Amino acid sequence: MNKLCSLQEAVASYVQDGDLVYAAGFTHLIPFAVGHEIIRQGRRNLTLARATPDLIYDQMIAAGCAQKVIFSYLGNPGVGSLRIVRAAIESGAIEWEEYSHYSMITRLTAGAAGLPFMPMNLTAAPDLEKINPNFQRVVDPFTGKEVMVVPPLHPDVAIVHVQRADAEGNAQIWGILGEQKEAAFAAQKVILTAEEIVDETVIRSDPNRTVIPSLIVDAVCHVPYCAHPSYTQGYYDRDNDFYLQWDELSKSKENVEKWLQEFVLDVKDHAQYWRKLGEATHQRLKIKDKFSTPINYGEF
Repeated sequence: MNKLCSLQEAVASYVQDGDLVYAAGFTHLIPFAVGHEIIRQGRRNLTLARATPDLIYDQMIAAGCAQKVIFSYLGNPGVGSLRIVRAAIESGAIEWEEYSHYSMITRLTAGAAGLPFMPMNLTAAPDLEKINPNFQRVVDPFTGKEVMVVPPLHPDVAIVHVQRADAEGNAQIWGILGEQKEAAFAAQKVILTAEEIVDETVIRSDPNRTVIPSLIVDAVCHVPYCAHPSYTQGYYDRDNDFYLQWDELSKSKENVEKWLQEFVLDVKDHAQYWRKLGEATHQRLKIKDKFSTPINYGEF
């Protein structure tokens, strides 16, 4: 089944006010373009969940989209604090739940597998259980020792960006793998964005790279440069300058509102956003080719 549609159509169809939205991706493949489209469409009262919120949730909270954030590690990676999210939490403007990376992934894994929980060893969790009642201890029936558990996470919508996908939603990722697969299988709906839309024969030619199968995907959107200012391995580099600039810009509510107006609300889509960034930025983020060694799958 061909599931290709515009990003505007996907967000309009599958992201509703009050939804729990999980934007996947770790270090690269962070779906900024989808966050911007959610802002444009004026979604409100969302619960935003992410292992590493990054700037995408700073921007969405600044735009008034969220009433709660669920996270593990909160910061502007390599720079400092996410000023807007932190201020919203400290002022009580939004609700929040904090987890370790591993406990967040166990929530998704349990959700994906249809299980009530996944047990964890008592590592850093004792500190988190003091502030988060979702951390509970149960007794391992085999050893008699306590283990930590957290409830499964079932996003209403998971947003996953990939390097390439076919029109049905079979999607391939290479480079750093995050929680894309777990988030997609745990969610009720999946919006997939891709740098390239390829024929299914391309996907079949290298099946081990297929992380997301079509059977769980609801919408497939061709969105080149979707991850900016993060990066997509093999397509463009991380915009480190932007992360530094956001740290300064986010000190002022007025500057943040001006940026959102100019780069999100006043542009019709991500393609126009990318053009607006300018040729100098495009050239700065270009990468050199570095191909992997071919393998022989054989034919019988």
